[in-house]
Amino acid sequence: MTYETLVALLVYAFVTSITPGPNNFMLLASGVNFGFVRTIPHMCGIGFGFFTLLMGVGFGLGAILTAFPQLHFALKVLGGTYLLYLAWKIAMSRKMGSGGDEKLRPMSFVEASLFQWVNPKAWVMAITAMALYQDAQNPYQSVLLIGLVFALTNFPSVSTWAAFGVGLRGFLSNPVRLKWFNIAMGVLLAATLWPMLK
Repeated sequence: MTYETLVALLVYAFVTSITPGPNNFMLLASGVNFGFVRTIPHMCGIGFGFFTLLMGVGFGLGAILTAFPQLHFALKVLGGTYLLYLAWKIAMSRKMGSGGDEKLRPMSFVEASLFQWVNPKAWVMAITAMALYQDAQNPYQSVLLIGLVFALTNFPSVSTWAAFGVGLRGFLSNPVRLKWFNIAMGVLLAATLWPMLK
């Protein structure tokens, strides 16, 4: 991979990781509702899950989905349904989670990792990254390099959203404000499905 291509990949990875999407809206809401430390497993799960998705797409899963459109459609339906469920849960949340409240908890590492496999934006990012930056002359090395670049840019990007949520905790400690914030986050999360429906 040339230096210019690597720089382009770094920019692509950063821009797609830090811009709004399902993961970042959920992290913003989690930062508000649970704080930064309790959101760390969610952030790490996103990075790990997306890395495994990139590896899967890079090593042939993308070609399988292209060959079997029904499988791709089923994945979109499953992902969209789960995303709407998460949007509903966030929208209906009415109080900030505390350390001892088991009913209110942030997304776990495993849940966040698995979510990447049904996250429409993650699939678009992974397929586009492999189409643009995978080197046919060195396919395995380039897939690993793409995964490492995303791993390096992902955590700082997603942690920015969680930190922004933490910064809003004081303002949103008012139950009415928190209610409307969570409703707005639920609506925005559901709205991320719009590009998939076109």
